Amino acid sequence: MHPYRTHTCSELRPEHIGFSARLSGWVHSRRDHGGVLFIDLRDHYGLTQVVVHPDRDFQRKLAHLPKETVVRFDGIVDRRSPDTVNPRLPTGEVELTADDFEVLGPADLTPFAVFPEDPVPEDLRLTYRYLDLRRSGPHRNIIMRSRVIAHMRKVMEELHFNEFQTPILTSSSPEGARDFLVPSRLHPGLFYALPQAPQQFKQLLMVAGFDRYFQIAPCFRDEDARADRSPGEFYQLDIEMSFVTQEEVFAVVERLFGSLFPAFSPRLMDAPPFRRIPYREAMVRYGTDKPDLRNPLQIVDVTAFFIHSGFRIFDAVVAGGGVVRALTVKNGVAQPRSFFDRMLEFAQSLGSAGLAYLTWTDAEVKGPIAKYLSKATLEDLAKNLGVAQGDVVFFVCNDEKKANHLAGEIRSKLGEELNIIEKDVFRFCWITDFPMYEWNEEHKRIDFSHNPFSMPQGGMEALLEKKPLDILAWQYDIVCNGIELSSGAIRNHRPDIMYKAFEIAGYTQAEVEAGFAGMLGAFRYGAPPHGGIAPGVERIIMLLADEPNIREVTAFPMNQRAQDLMMKAPGSVSDEQLKELSIRVVKLH
Repeated sequence: MHPYRTHTCSELRPEHIGFSARLSGWVHSRRDHGGVLFIDLRDHYGLTQVVVHPDRDFQRKLAHLPKETVVRFDGIVDRRSPDTVNPRLPTGEVELTADDFEVLGPADLTPFAVFPEDPVPEDLRLTYRYLDLRRSGPHRNIIMRSRVIAHMRKVMEELHFNEFQTPILTSSSPEGARDFLVPSRLHPGLFYALPQAPQQFKQLLMVAGFDRYFQIAPCFRDEDARADRSPGEFYQLDIEMSFVTQEEVFAVVERLFGSLFPAFSPRLMDAPPFRRIPYREAMVRYGTDKPDLRNPLQIVDVTAFFIHSGFRIFDAVVAGGGVVRALTVKNGVAQPRSFFDRMLEFAQSLGSAGLAYLTWTDAEVKGPIAKYLSKATLEDLAKNLGVAQGDVVFFVCNDEKKANHLAGEIRSKLGEELNIIEKDVFRFCWITDFPMYEWNEEHKRIDFSHNPFSMPQGGMEALLEKKPLDILAWQYDIVCNGIELSSGAIRNHRPDIMYKAFEIAGYTQAEVEAGFAGMLGAFRYGAPPHGGIAPGVERIIMLLADEPNIREVTAFPMNQRAQDLMMKAPGSVSDEQLKELSIRVVKLH
């Protein structure tokens, strides 16, 4: 017989009744019913009930073992009595009647209960993450993560992509987030950097002629934590393709997601092809380039109605180049006064001076700004917005950037307040046609708005003939339920176009060559048109597992302060180690 088990704790079924079996696992729970001891034994696969009768001389010892002790049981598989069958367990019709046992791994009392799964402070969970991962929810999430990644690999291989590994120790990049630096022992005073993404390497693989690449790539960025972003380390499905158009990149991702999401979630999802929304349209209609399409509310630009409306506050903002956005709430008049008060407080919490609105009732149009608007203006607004009796329209007036942000946040808040966000669905969209450049008001200059290495739509001709703020880029984002899963682009593979693109943003040719010499040098030897994308693995699993925080789908995450409480990282190192690296630590605070 195997020294530890003949079956896992999820395998035994009625067909095993009468046979001997050996199980090993953790003591999950223990119950004493009239002298008969019942133990739920747990392993990675599931639970089996073990019965220890009073005539077994080891029962007393078992009764005093702490939960989470690792135990081996030998016994006979018996049928449970009808009143004790547990239909929720695959093994719920049988039990193991124990004849012998052995403690394989003694356990101290745990700092929190693995079962029952009561709430535990996050820092305690992360300090004892190996215990937290024994709980069913975290354990299930990490198993899902493994299977999702396996599914990704399967689909990518079916689509004739090859998996390659790119370096972990590389050079620091002048663009993007803050690097994690690694000192070199062999080259004192010089540093490697952990890759923020394999961006340059995957493009160089295209130059090398490999045509279709993917990698489950670790990425490292020294940035603050958010619910959907880990401090330090995360993984992405890195993809790059040669001789492709934007639509061909979309088709690969849609094939992947169209297979992946139904395989791991019962929720409905949009069938590919996913909706395409140009960036500027998204900013007007949804106030964000990450729209949650489960929310049916859409923002409407009503600036034209407030040029000479009589409402001087709005008219003045519009005269100064600002905009007015409107959100219509169907039958909003039925909402209590407290609803309007909450919406006003929310708008003010975002920095807005107030929140104007109009209500349409049988008798008249009411609201804080109704008295300033003519009957003709009110009628035109109602017609343009499709307003019916009982509807409420909220207005936001500000410069375009602030108005988009305010309207987008108010749209989201209204969706929550009115409980109109669709449940149990995945709504996907592509955001396309990002502007290549934007105006930096603080420094009074043109900046890249998104990705400086994207190909401008129209190529060199667009850079030479169009105003910078009118140039669009072959850039795109894939968004699901308001979460950006990835950005991507058709790359700028031409050195001449790259120099010109950077020149518009204020960079000299020497600066470009100093920052990106390796990639530019490679492009001079014949680079194919290429493009790609890199969906975030953790964000995808967050959606599939319906978890609100990325730490719930990461095996060993850091806390919000970028600390690994379990391994005590970051930590100090010895003077000898620092000396070997030619480093002296100087504390500035």
